[in-house]
Amino acid sequence: MTALRDDPVTALGAWPRLRKDPASLVPRPHLADYEATRQGFSWEAARSGLSGLPGGGLNIAHEAVHRHASGPRAERTALRWIGKDGSRREFSYAQLSTEARRFASALRGLGVGAGERVFLLLGRIPELYVAMLGALSAEAVVSPLFSAFGPEPIATRIGMGRGAVLVTTPELYRRKVEGIRASLPSLRHVILVERAGEAEPVAGTVRWAELVPGASPDFALPPTDPEALALLHFTSGTTGRPKGAMHVHGAVLTHYVTGLYALDLHEDDIFWCTADPGWVTGTSYGVIAPLVHGVTNLVVEAEFDAQTWYGILASEKVTVWYTAPTAIRMMMKLGVEAVRGYDLSHLRFMASVGEPLNPEGVLFGVEAFGRPFHDNWWQTETGGIMIANFAAMDVKPGSMGRPLPGIEAAIVRREPDGTVAVIEEPMVEGELALKRGWPSMFRGYLGEEERYRKCFAGEWYLTGDLAKRDEEGYFWFVGRADDVIKSAGHLIGPFEVESALMEHPAVAEAAAIGKPDPIVGEVVKAFVALKPGFAASEELRRELLGHARKRLGPAVAPKEIDFRDTLPRTRSGKIMRRLLKARELGLPEGDLSTLESDERPAAGAAP
Repeated sequence: MTALRDDPVTALGAWPRLRKDPASLVPRPHLADYEATRQGFSWEAARSGLSGLPGGGLNIAHEAVHRHASGPRAERTALRWIGKDGSRREFSYAQLSTEARRFASALRGLGVGAGERVFLLLGRIPELYVAMLGALSAEAVVSPLFSAFGPEPIATRIGMGRGAVLVTTPELYRRKVEGIRASLPSLRHVILVERAGEAEPVAGTVRWAELVPGASPDFALPPTDPEALALLHFTSGTTGRPKGAMHVHGAVLTHYVTGLYALDLHEDDIFWCTADPGWVTGTSYGVIAPLVHGVTNLVVEAEFDAQTWYGILASEKVTVWYTAPTAIRMMMKLGVEAVRGYDLSHLRFMASVGEPLNPEGVLFGVEAFGRPFHDNWWQTETGGIMIANFAAMDVKPGSMGRPLPGIEAAIVRREPDGTVAVIEEPMVEGELALKRGWPSMFRGYLGEEERYRKCFAGEWYLTGDLAKRDEEGYFWFVGRADDVIKSAGHLIGPFEVESALMEHPAVAEAAAIGKPDPIVGEVVKAFVALKPGFAASEELRRELLGHARKRLGPAVAPKEIDFRDTLPRTRSGKIMRRLLKARELGLPEGDLSTLESDERPAAGAAP
């Protein structure tokens, strides 16, 4: 990929921008003129893109399915599901609305009222989407759980959220829930979604097949306060219990606007978000945003496999694809030749989220697919995309992009008195902050009011991410504030180090941490996973150290490199630098509930 860039001196900001001509893009992007759109934007005016409930108020499920079911999109395919075995199911907007209303009626029949918590522990099967939309229709609060969680994180989240209902499968219930059920006094109902042939009753549960199909499809949505709690997403901290970020029905306006501008969704799109709905991306953009826009939402049950994914992109004629850097790096391991032979001419826009996308990943998109991956940035707390590389905008590989219309972002410095000062100078590192007021801003951490208050300084939400802003208003991720490396007076962002290492042809993934040093404070240590065909050796280690030193300079380059077969990551794909650091230094590992299971140390093993 070096042919696509100059010979840069530093890893970030030295890649050539990928020029975009809005007039040549078909269909015309919704955000063709960035500055004009930002100047003329208001959330109040954007609200006209939603219909609102007939009786007043705003409900996510109504905007996502019910309004389409009584309009011209009624017979359009809303959900196209492909099972692991190749089986398929499709739901029109009218059908999905009917099924969601049935589930809402079933909840009312069980005595589940507005504001009660419905937890979803399911793989990517159609019933997950029906249950989510049905519970939101009934003004219940939805909390999706990743189906690979073990019993302990499941119990923690249901217990913290005082879950009243759990929807799961017989297999998951027996393996992960039955043994902890007695410790969850709030859990009144467990609804089991059975596969064909599973008819054996399970004590203390009710079968979906006996509860939902016979429920009334005439459920009338009550007037829903836009500030009513709708979604409860758990996100892990560095220590202790997970945090429960609370989002309201009014967040759907952010889902609508970001689907319009950041993902550039058009009426006839076939959209595929590869994230699991157990995570905020899989809920906000794997369920809500595409349905709000009335497009066809593709759902694939199987986990990642590059060749399978390429086949699906081609056979389903996907037009907009939203995936994660982890998947992109895994595709990069196979090289561009693996993509050849697939007709991907329908694919017009590709976006990435989850963690920063290294410049090599952006340019891999150009070589493999003929178009770049457009990185964007947001958090569980923000509820929706805040900063993005837009369809019509020049892409600077490695950049987060520019703020969405309606979002004011700044680089700030925390002052000793608790206030913040906005840093106006370009490319000066500071904390990324967002001005309060966007509709999907989280309304609190469940049961942790003081922790929530500490996230704000006056009108600014402090993200905890370090970043820079260049002279054109593009933002550049440096690292989490607790990941940044302090060495001999330098503040070193791990992302810059990792990006430089990934430019070497042998490197598939990299993670950088700070290791205590009595002289300079911390030295940079990197962990590297190699591409197939490369073997760890002392010679390769020296080569990588030299490569990084040449690219970054001696002050920033790693002083140590260790090879790993895999790097520890969360189940949503983010590399866990804090865990690498804890294991390197023999420190407590903190909350591991989101760690991939095959990365967990064996019982009794040293960290």
